[in-house]
Amino acid sequence: MSHQYLDIRLLPDPELPPHVLMAALFTKLHKALSDLKEDQIGVCFPEYAKDPARLGDHLRLIGPRASLARLMEGSWLGALQEQISSTAIASVPEGAEQRALRRVQAKSSPARLRRRQMKRHGLNEAEALERVPDHAAEFLRLPFVQLFSASTGQTFRLFLDLSEPQGAGVQGVFNAYGLSSTATIPCF
Repeated sequence: MSHQYLDIRLLPDPELPPHVLMAALFTKLHKALSDLKEDQIGVCFPEYAKDPARLGDHLRLIGPRASLARLMEGSWLGALQEQISSTAIASVPEGAEQRALRRVQAKSSPARLRRRQMKRHGLNEAEALERVPDHAAEFLRLPFVQLFSASTGQTFRLFLDLSEPQGAGVQGVFNAYGLSSTATIPCF
């Protein structure tokens, strides 16, 4: 299946840094994909870098033309429409590298992990401390988007890891964040 894409770029804003605007854009995209029950659209960040960690101000949506058109027909961008520019839907270039963009979840703080061990396994505090020492925290140094969960009312970081180029593309479905644990996306 030949995929199409469209680019959404954040326009410079003197009052809001790009990462705040990207968080707002990504939150709106997540809600729109969820509302549409759309599982054929993947996301890519063409300016993605691990060192230093950054996503950039450019979001690419990849999928079948009909899915992209249906998404863009809606009014999901709302007031953010004034702070972005978007391209028309176009064909993905031949020979684009295939990569996987996946969510990576950081381990919780050691105290939270210990409470969880105590609750799940009936451990006392000393046993939990032995299983989960203070140095067990994992701090990710990957690019992320700071999001607000409507269901829990909490903010969280959605860490993203872009794989090395894959030999061939892998078809699959995408979640409401435009990510997949199996499918690849063309990166160019």
